[in-house]
Amino acid sequence: MPSRISPKKHLTILHSNDLHGDFLPQEKNGVTTGGINYLAGYVKKVRSEEENVLYVNAGDMFRGSVIDAEYRGLSTIDLMNSLSPDVSTIGNHEVDYGLAHLLFLEKCARFPIINANLLVTLNNARLFQPYLQKEVGGMKILFIGILTEEVLAMTKSEKVIGTFIDIEAAAKEIGIICDNYRTRHTDMVVLLTHIGIEADRELAQLLDPDWGVDLIIGGHSHTLMEEPEIVNGVPIVQAGTGSGHIGRFDIEYDTIRNRILDWKWECVSITPETAESDPVMEHLLDRYQGEMNEKFHCIITTFARELTHPSRTQETELGNLYADLLQVDSSFDIMMMGSGAIRKQALGPIVEYQDMVENTPFDDHLWMLKVTGKQFRQMIQFMLRDEAWEGHTEFYQFSKGVRIKYRKSTHTIEEFKFNGEDITDDQELLIALQTYHYDNFTEFFSVPIEEVKANMEPRVVATSVNNIIEEYFMMHQGLDAHVEGRLEIFE
Repeated sequence: MPSRISPKKHLTILHSNDLHGDFLPQEKNGVTTGGINYLAGYVKKVRSEEENVLYVNAGDMFRGSVIDAEYRGLSTIDLMNSLSPDVSTIGNHEVDYGLAHLLFLEKCARFPIINANLLVTLNNARLFQPYLQKEVGGMKILFIGILTEEVLAMTKSEKVIGTFIDIEAAAKEIGIICDNYRTRHTDMVVLLTHIGIEADRELAQLLDPDWGVDLIIGGHSHTLMEEPEIVNGVPIVQAGTGSGHIGRFDIEYDTIRNRILDWKWECVSITPETAESDPVMEHLLDRYQGEMNEKFHCIITTFARELTHPSRTQETELGNLYADLLQVDSSFDIMMMGSGAIRKQALGPIVEYQDMVENTPFDDHLWMLKVTGKQFRQMIQFMLRDEAWEGHTEFYQFSKGVRIKYRKSTHTIEEFKFNGEDITDDQELLIALQTYHYDNFTEFFSVPIEEVKANMEPRVVATSVNNIIEEYFMMHQGLDAHVEGRLEIFE
């Protein structure tokens, strides 16, 4: 009798998220981790070892390194082309260089980029292909890309661009795509999301089992997982941030019954022990690094010691340093530095130009606004809401003179002072924010910007935050900063 072909097939799905231009290997205590050359080596190794392999990316390829910033993402696309993902989705930082530039970068990509809910508001036309039907080993996998609400914040100046603004609407769109494009020949449905782990959980709860969604591969919250979370029967995974880890699904699939029989997931550390360096990627990295070494490896300042920024949701040494240097000799009272605008967890004691640029990559204008004490209290109360401790909300570092004590259990501000005096409701304060935070003032602070504009028309006081930082660093050596109780949080 002729041999019967087994209905069981093995599929390996590798996935990364939030690379953020983290291309170079890092060495600490003699241990090398990450590096896109080793990441590429691991992907190539698995592709050579396994028969059916897909490598996917869940957004935020851009921002975080000088290699990315110097070439406005073109270097990233060049490196990603060599890495050769089978599909990628859009992250919020993909629009950092502007929407038009993103559409140009998409044309340079030799891999498909999908997104189901970024659209032109004038006619509801999608900007990207919403899904990709990928065939491997006779299996057809439907990928759908979903973006975070935070992209709205990055595209406020792009008046014609919008997105579905809540998870319910995104879930409905997934249902529409599955109903229209998931055929009887589709074997699996995978969501490539960039909405953060909390939103992934919420989204999974809203999925109708009849839509047939099998996996959620996510990003945005930089969650390094030891094992998947199962919500509504759907595994949710992320692989941290940068090039130091990669997620790996090994799936056994029954092509007769059209269902997953078994699966295993692990988060693999990328090291010289787990992968050989890919020579092609090494060549590309050496080329870019060589072009920038002279400019980016000059020492711009020194710190008295290493200064840290261990968490976005607390007062930090680096936060105080940056807030103070932007406020000194200025025309405003308080600098509110976005915690997320400071990208490194530690900096110094030697600070090269590359370190400076990588630590504050979001260079933009500085705006001065006048707020009343009552409005300022509302802003701080909203910033310190419960969601701040659970996920990706905006949080701020304050320049000297601010003294705030907040108790989480009672949601109360117990001390609210500036320069040693209680801030009264009718007091007027001049605060400064970067453009990103000014453009999204109402959303980030729950105080209507129109009310603030009634106090004084906001104005630009500097066109480049990094120009101020660079000049200050060059003129000052041995800089130091300490956590000194500007913002104290109590349980």
